[in-house]
Amino acid sequence: MIDAHVADAVGRPDLVRLADDLLCLRFETMKVLSADAAVRHLLDTGAVAPGDTLVDSSSGIYATALALACHRHGLRCHIVGSTTVDESARVQLELLGATLERMPRSTDLKLDQSRRVARIHALLEAEPRLHWMRQYHDEVHYLGYRAVAATIRAALGPTPVTLVGGVGSGASTGGLARYLRETGDVRLVGVQPFGSVTFGSDGVEDPDILIAGIGSSIPFGNVSHEAYDVIHWTGFGVALSGSVALLREHAVFAGLSAGAAYLAAGWEREPGRTTVFVAADTGHRYVDAVFSRHAEALPLSRLAPHEDRLALPWSRRVWAGAPAPPPAAWRDLDTRNAGSSTRTRRSWR
Repeated sequence: MIDAHVADAVGRPDLVRLADDLLCLRFETMKVLSADAAVRHLLDTGAVAPGDTLVDSSSGIYATALALACHRHGLRCHIVGSTTVDESARVQLELLGATLERMPRSTDLKLDQSRRVARIHALLEAEPRLHWMRQYHDEVHYLGYRAVAATIRAALGPTPVTLVGGVGSGASTGGLARYLRETGDVRLVGVQPFGSVTFGSDGVEDPDILIAGIGSSIPFGNVSHEAYDVIHWTGFGVALSGSVALLREHAVFAGLSAGAAYLAAGWEREPGRTTVFVAADTGHRYVDAVFSRHAEALPLSRLAPHEDRLALPWSRRVWAGAPAPPPAAWRDLDTRNAGSSTRTRRSWR
């Protein structure tokens, strides 16, 4: 196979068998698929045209993904970046032709996210021709995961699947589960950090949080709460232990959210089902903050979640398709990009 653009190679995942009933869906950069499919759809439907500028907020991974898609399709890209955007991402964005506007440094995740959203709105007021990609709220970002779901189903056949991964914007695990459920039995297990509003853990603070990318301090329109069967909340320490164990036991060098998903996947394995967990990115960004601290990792056999009680370092709750908790319910009054999405617009409530 010869790829037409590096985005194809970077976005294509690998299925790695770790045990008879446990697989890792390993990405180099997961959101490349999502961003590329979304941009293709927008171009095909005439919502944007070559030369237009696409804008969005990002803590790093989506920024690079959108910049790659814009590079491929002849579009301009502007990123309103989190304080967590690192130097490696900044240089890549610059060389790909994207512009980065980084928010002032802050240790407050909610303040960082709210600043980014406010800045996006200010940019749109100043230049209405900008197209806001709305990675957190536009279901067009689900489209890129259809082919991945088909790959998983082709590899596994009709076996029942338990899919485990970070919730984040809602498009990745939500999209994979949606398309997998078209062809078979799927349990969806979402992974969240403490402090995230999405599934109601915003009242529990994790002082060492470094896995904000799988949670949020503001409501996300792309999260379909009703799709999730179980939710796990993991603190930094247990996620670190999961990441270190994943590398030691299986040689998979992946990010902190992958460690959290590996931990949860081990707990959710059951006879008659194949468990697939998502490793959304590689571990390179976490060498100093996580892997260099491997001596702190606890054996996973010593860890167990609190059941139906939100408390550090790890909690689990059967969600059973319940609706969004009130603080996470989404109501969207911005119709600026109406028509670009495959979803009926929702709103704050």
